[in-house]
Amino acid sequence: MNSSVWELETFYRNRDIIIIGAGFTGLWSAISIKEKYPEKSVLVIERNAISLGASTRNAGFACFGSLTEVIADSEKMGWEKTLELVKIRFEGLQKIQSYFKNNEIDFELNGGFEILNNDEPLQRIDEVNEKLKSITGIEKTYFLNQNKIKEFGLGKSQFLIENPCEGSLHSGKLMQKLLEKCYELKIEFLFGTEVENIVENFSEVEVQLSENLSIKSNQIIHCTNAFASKFLNKEEIIPARGQIILTEPIENLKLKGTFHYDEGFYYFRNLGNRILLGGGRNQDFKTEETTNFETTEFLQNHLENFLKEVILPGQNVGISLRWSGIMAMGSEKTPIVKQVSGRQFCAVRLSGMGVALAPKIGEIVAEMI
Repeated sequence: MNSSVWELETFYRNRDIIIIGAGFTGLWSAISIKEKYPEKSVLVIERNAISLGASTRNAGFACFGSLTEVIADSEKMGWEKTLELVKIRFEGLQKIQSYFKNNEIDFELNGGFEILNNDEPLQRIDEVNEKLKSITGIEKTYFLNQNKIKEFGLGKSQFLIENPCEGSLHSGKLMQKLLEKCYELKIEFLFGTEVENIVENFSEVEVQLSENLSIKSNQIIHCTNAFASKFLNKEEIIPARGQIILTEPIENLKLKGTFHYDEGFYYFRNLGNRILLGGGRNQDFKTEETTNFETTEFLQNHLENFLKEVILPGQNVGISLRWSGIMAMGSEKTPIVKQVSGRQFCAVRLSGMGVALAPKIGEIVAEMI
C-alpha cells in the first residue's frame, strides 16, 4: 500500500530522535529527552498495540534488591557496581513518586520482605546496611522481623527480613500515566508498527517500516530490552521469561507487602485480597530463555505447589489468571546503556528491575545523546 502525501508529511515525517520500544525504558527516555531538549521532535515506535515485554506483564514490585540478592551481586560484580545499581534503582523509585501521586498508580509502601530458611545471610546484614546507609538514608535498610511471620501466615518460613523502603504499584496504571506525560510533552507515537530494518549513513538514520515506507532521523535509541537482539546482535542479551499466577480473592488474607524468596527467583505480593506469585525459572532455566509469551504446565504447577506449601499452607485457592513477561538478563546485572554506532544508542538488559531502573536510565540516555 502506498502512503498519501498527508501521511508522509505528518505521521511518517523525519524526526530528530526515534525511540524503538514503548516500555518503561522507552517512555522514561522520551520524557527525559523532551524535558532536556524541548525543541527536538521525538517519535516512539512500538510494534504491539500496547507495550508488552516486561513493562505491563511484571509483578508490579517497587523494589531495589533483597538482602541475598545484594550479597550475591556484590560477590559477582564487586561492591562498587552493586551499590551503583542499587542507587539507580532506589532513586528511580523516588522519581516515580515525585512524578505521580501514589493513588494514581496504586503505589503502596508496605515494605519489602525476604523469606530465609538459613541464617547465613544474617551474618552479613550489618555490613550490607552500612554500605547502603548513604543510599537509603537509614541505619537499617534490612532488619530481622520475626513477629511478622505469624502475622502474615508464613508459618513454614524460618526468618523474615524487612526492608521498609520498598513497596508495590500498578504497572498498567504507571504505563498509562507515563503515556499521558508523553502526550503532554508532545512526544509522538506509532503503535502496532514493526521496524523491519535500520540503515545508517554519515548524515542520518533511516528506519524502514516496510519495503516502500521509512522514516529518517538524526538519532535512534533502542529500548526493546529482551527483543533487542534483532539489531544489537553483538550484545549479551539473554531473554528470561517470568511466569505469573494470580489467585481468586482470599477471605481474611493476612499477607501484605512484596516478598522475595531464594535470591529473588520467587516473588509474590498481595493484590488487594488476592495473591500474585511469579518466578521459579531457576527450575527450568533453558526453557525459560525465550521471547515466547506462553506459560508452561511444568512451571505453572510448580508455582501452584509453592503457593500451597510456602505462602498459604493448608489452604486451597483457585487461580484466576496466568500470564508471562519477558525480561533480559546477562552474565552480570549492569544494564547496557551506551552508544552503539555513530547515530545509534541503546538502553537494554534491565535484569527484571525495569520499574526501578528506567526512570534514571532515561536521564542517562538524555545525557548521552
